[in-house]
Amino acid sequence: MSKSSKRVGVLTAGGDSPGLNAAIRGLGKAALGRHGMELIGFRDGVRGLAENRSIDMTPASLSGILTVGGTILGTSRDKVHKMTVDGERKDMIPTIAKTYEKNKLDCLVMLGGGGTAKNAMRLSKAGLNVVHLPKTIDKDVAHTDNSFGFSTAMEIATEAVDRLHSTAHSHHRIIVVEIMGNKAGWLTLGAGMAGGADIILIPEIPYTVESVAETIKARQDRGTNFSVVAVAEGAHDVLAHAEIDAAKTLKKAADSREAKDAAKAHLSNVRDEHREHTFRLARELEAATGLDTRVTILGYVQRGGTPCAEDRLLGTRIGSAAAELIADGEHGIMVASRGEGTATVPLKDVAGVQALVPLEHSWIKAARDVGTGLGD
Repeated sequence: MSKSSKRVGVLTAGGDSPGLNAAIRGLGKAALGRHGMELIGFRDGVRGLAENRSIDMTPASLSGILTVGGTILGTSRDKVHKMTVDGERKDMIPTIAKTYEKNKLDCLVMLGGGGTAKNAMRLSKAGLNVVHLPKTIDKDVAHTDNSFGFSTAMEIATEAVDRLHSTAHSHHRIIVVEIMGNKAGWLTLGAGMAGGADIILIPEIPYTVESVAETIKARQDRGTNFSVVAVAEGAHDVLAHAEIDAAKTLKKAADSREAKDAAKAHLSNVRDEHREHTFRLARELEAATGLDTRVTILGYVQRGGTPCAEDRLLGTRIGSAAAELIADGEHGIMVASRGEGTATVPLKDVAGVQALVPLEHSWIKAARDVGTGLGD
């Protein structure tokens, strides 16, 4: 048994996710038991870190949390360099560095998704020893095979698609089910395929209403008077996709702070205009096919509840691996899932990079091969 006197901080940030507590437990049990470390938890993400709201993590703190959803530490979506404090945006990195020093930390472990990876990178650049563990139900963190939270969310969404089939069939309706995934379509694609959705619409493949309607009409011609459409919250038709891309290009081309702010506001407005695209799609499909159409939005139910076995295993594997890496003096990294093991990835390679669904991915090929419409 290796021993270390290191003091390690841990926090969870971004959206809550099944498997967070499993990862906290994996990290904590390995750090406390195998490596003889001290573990300090910070409440409510980087805000709690900035405010030094900490608790000592003990074996008792970790008992019974493996199967619990959410996060025992709480979370927030704050940015370390742009945190709202007393109504003003402030750079809290110097304050966080003082918290790090005051608690005599040797390393800070941050559990979260893409936004957390960016925060981890900023703190690492400021001189803090940081390790990031990838969490997201969207599976869009780069350079990791999986992220804890995804498998549970996919199981929940798949069960919903399963259940919606029966009502769609009974009433001869189109059921449009909106699944989480703002920029990446992994969750919708996986749940749609596993649940046997007839049409799957994801952000990576702009759709046309005409193409979707044609798929539904072809089913009608074969005597099937119902369809289930799984649509990612970030999916858009070709026109909206072009408008959003143009707004993004405008933002990238801005050459001053004022121009960047104006372009950012324009991009936000464009996205707002298309925020309820799922309801608009439902209306258009009803008009085009003559079938009653209903919308079901799964929303945050996909984040909640008991983590599945896969996420418990993944959280435990990544958490315990992080403890060993910290004992060996590693930092400035993300602990990635790689096959049945783990790998280290420099934070600079993760921050600001998203893992979108490649158009040549085997899931997309399989969906096409079994006749699933993708709207293109």
